[in-house]
Amino acid sequence: MKTPKIVLATIGSLGDLHPFIAIALALKARGVSPVLAVPQDHVDKCRAAGVKAEALLPTFEEVGRATGLDDEMIVRQVIDDTHFLIDHVLLPPLADSTDRLLRIAEGADLLVGSAFALAAPIVAERLAIPFVSIILQPMSWFSPGDPPVAPGFAALARPPLGLIGTGWNRFVLGAVKLEMRRRYGRRVNRVREAHGLARSHAAPILEPGTPPMLSLGTYSPVLAALPADAPRPASLTGFPWFDSADGAPSMLDPGLAAFLAEGPPPLIVSLGSFLPFAAADFYRHSAAIAAELGMRAILLTGEAVTAASRDIMVCSYAPHSLLFPCAAAIIHHGGVGTTGQALRAGKPQLVVPFMGDQFDHADRITRIGVGLSTTPRRFATEGASLIQSLLDHPGFSASAATIGKRVAGEDGASIAAERLLGLLATSHRHRVSSRPSA
Repeated sequence: MKTPKIVLATIGSLGDLHPFIAIALALKARGVSPVLAVPQDHVDKCRAAGVKAEALLPTFEEVGRATGLDDEMIVRQVIDDTHFLIDHVLLPPLADSTDRLLRIAEGADLLVGSAFALAAPIVAERLAIPFVSIILQPMSWFSPGDPPVAPGFAALARPPLGLIGTGWNRFVLGAVKLEMRRRYGRRVNRVREAHGLARSHAAPILEPGTPPMLSLGTYSPVLAALPADAPRPASLTGFPWFDSADGAPSMLDPGLAAFLAEGPPPLIVSLGSFLPFAAADFYRHSAAIAAELGMRAILLTGEAVTAASRDIMVCSYAPHSLLFPCAAAIIHHGGVGTTGQALRAGKPQLVVPFMGDQFDHADRITRIGVGLSTTPRRFATEGASLIQSLLDHPGFSASAATIGKRVAGEDGASIAAERLLGLLATSHRHRVSSRPSA
């Protein structure tokens, strides 16, 4: 019997990559041949984790070079301009990435993709294989009943919503999708037409170009329930866990472990894998806040730099699953991967969102009572008092610990793998039953 081949395509930061590695490993453990289609920079990490991987995009350096900007300028552009990422990073290589993915997906039985992997639905339709959409964060359903909290969506009515509020949100989101179709639909359709496919009326990024046969929300129902208006079939899996630095089994650096053992629980500060390029001030403010509170701190800065004092430990990266449980409190940007790991650790959080879905996660963390949030501009002046509030009010720690136990028990990778295999079996039975009899 042929070993099923499932291709999983994702583009983005570690928050976009790690769930896909976790799901691929769960599929591999179930006898599937998974292949990850990722940017060139992530290929070695995927292979080190034990999963076959091929390049869907060239290196980030090559993509960045085409913009004429350095890393810091690119990050600042993405923060300041919501369309920059689509205009200058995702769409220019779409024709090439579609050709690459067609080669990678040859002989595949199923194609799984994230919102940024614009080639995935095109290739699935071209090869006539089922497409599965991975929804990495709650706001990406763009639900009128559970509207996103993010720049560009200020006109949306906030819960609790009645019929009028929900109807208004449906109108606003429809207008947003119409603008995305107007702005980007033609460029996506040129690639579709080059592969003999009909034009799509989907809103790029906000909707897959090919209707998925299944949509999986790969986050905890603690963070958000599955929206009642989500396209069916759809389900939540919980968070798929993976946080190795290089693909090898996770472990703490000996120097970091020694620092943790030498004193009381520190503040732990992380801006994920993307924002550190443009956030040196944020880390300086974090160190100053720790000193003001008389606390130690660990700064995950994306690059190794010298610590400012014996109470400040600076390192490029550490597995969040091992480090975050050692925190007094966690200060982070609200990326979905970091948010999941902070919830899992069961520690109070201060969320400082910079862009996109981070604002939505900050709002949700505040609503479920495990943290507070502020803006990057106000962080330097009010960060210390907010952290003090997190530590002084036991309700935050109690709620975080209770929710942490629940989230830590989730196995989103296994659930996602089972859902994919179930779809594969159903698809196979359908193909067999639809064959003409001899």
